[in-house]
Amino acid sequence: MHIHVNGRNIEITDAIKAYVKEKIGKVATHYDQIQGIDVVLSVIKNPAAEGKHIAEVSCKTNAGVIRCEEAAESMYASIDLLADKLARQITKLKDKNISSDKASIRTGIVEEVAEEVEEDVKAIEE
Repeated sequence: MHIHVNGRNIEITDAIKAYVKEKIGKVATHYDQIQGIDVVLSVIKNPAAEGKHIAEVSCKTNAGVIRCEEAAESMYASIDLLADKLARQITKLKDKNISSDKASIRTGIVEEVAEEVEEDVKAIEE
């Protein structure tokens, strides 16, 4: 799994890149179906704007693409908020894929029918 870090209106230093890979890398360990993560860090240069530092992520999984965006007054704060949001969305996706497995519902029905058939066979044999 690769984490690509890009910047808009900002030069990405080694420290910022390492921080992003540390924070987002922890999130990636929760779910093994992640194929790649693209992070875009940008700065709004308007002095009147609030939340000037924006962090965006696109996480490609087998189930689709998860996209998050956060803004804060510092780049490190926006990366922290982004990592938390991405962790929640990946956990939600993982729980959704595990709990809504339709094969398990069908398997449960098949097992009930099989038990009924076994009981009928035992009754016929007696």
